[in-house]
Amino acid sequence: VQLVESGGGMVQPGGSLRLSCAASGFTFSYADMSWVRQAPGKGPEWISTISPGGSRINYAGSVKGRFTISRDNAKNMLYLQMNSLKPEDTALYYCARGAGTVTLDNRAYWGQGTQVTVSS
Repeated sequence: VQLVESGGGMVQPGGSLRLSCAASGFTFSYADMSWVRQAPGKGPEWISTISPGGSRINYAGSVKGRFTISRDNAKNMLYLQMNSLKPEDTALYYCARGAGTVTLDNRAYWGQGTQVTVSS
């Protein structure tokens, strides 16, 4: 399993970023995929999962209505569109194979992470 995130950066509150994750080493189109994040000094937080075909999507309450997860199975790519960013969204964001909070127990199925910093 190889997952490579990109698209992080620094943005002002209220701004937007789009994260991407390139997947390889497994059959991406058969896998539930998630985004998780870890803020400095805090434990990891699951934020969203998308089913293999994209028909089932779930979000944590902290991001619902602001973040949108999507995928392109033809390109083996996972995305996270983040709008209305807040300082509390500052974290290292990871792409993860799997669904729901169970993904938090399987770091072997995470990428290396991409940093998102929301600050004025």
